[in-house]
Amino acid sequence: MNFKIKQKVKLIAPLPFLKTAENMPMLRPPELVAIDEIGEIISLKSPETVEVKFRRGNFLIDTDKLQKVDT
Repeated sequence: MNFKIKQKVKLIAPLPFLKTAENMPMLRPPELVAIDEIGEIISLKSPETVEVKFRRGNFLIDTDKLQKVDT
């Protein structure tokens, strides 16, 4: 899937943990982001990983766990 910066996305599957998008990433509990919560792509880290800004922080998420949201 092709994602772009500033695109709105949401999780389509529960994650075992969330990885923060900081200089020294930390693992956080998955309950910080709900499945239906809409986030915004901040940066593209690799072809299969993006940084997404959610209400409770910025997290690195694999693109196969995300779905584009039509706005």
